Amino acid sequence: MVVQREGRLHGHGARHQEQHRTSRVGWLRAAVLGANDGIVSTASLLVGVAAAEADHGAIMLSGAAGLVAGAMSMAAGEYVSVSSQADTERADLARERQELADDAAAELAELTGIYVHRGLDPKLAHEVALQLTSHDALGAHARDELGITEALAARPVQAALASAAMFSIGAGLPLVTASVLPANRIVVGVSLTSLLFLGVLGGVSAQAGGAKLRTAILRVTVWGALAMAATALIGTLLGVSP
Repeated sequence: MVVQREGRLHGHGARHQEQHRTSRVGWLRAAVLGANDGIVSTASLLVGVAAAEADHGAIMLSGAAGLVAGAMSMAAGEYVSVSSQADTERADLARERQELADDAAAELAELTGIYVHRGLDPKLAHEVALQLTSHDALGAHARDELGITEALAARPVQAALASAAMFSIGAGLPLVTASVLPANRIVVGVSLTSLLFLGVLGGVSAQAGGAKLRTAILRVTVWGALAMAATALIGTLLGVSP
């Protein structure tokens, strides 16, 4: 029985559907980064201010300000960085389009060479390159020469919105925790619950991205613990009791 993949018919007429995680790379990276930063930065800020023995109102004000500033910073940073990537992709595609117009034969030979390098014999590589070029020359070069695909293409607005939204959600977790605790319990309470939130985030990202669960959880909780410990130490050293 010969199976044809990617949703084509096989066997007794059933369709074989494959689910790949690469299509999630862009939004998943931005979402995990945003939520992780939201939890770590806001929890660290709250812990640092609380360790300085500030009153509850000052602690909450600092946390709320950190949430707003952080969300805007994440959105701006993601938009600028991903826009730069998109600009580079557009420039590369424009250059490739011009090269195809100027010397199609050389571009065909280049594509053939790529397939030979990947393991096809020269005759088959030439035939594959010829057929793909006749179907969509720019698409073939974008994918196989430049490494630009629809799934991995830069999407600045999507990345910015995902980062800002997830930062706000992440930051809201320790902020809500701090709001229901007395000031003298915030350092311990926010630290413990934030580590729990980070562990859950690591587990969710591992599940969505197909990574190892233990590794994903450890890397977010360890760095979060270090960040909160550092700000708690600074708050304790520099704080002044009211």
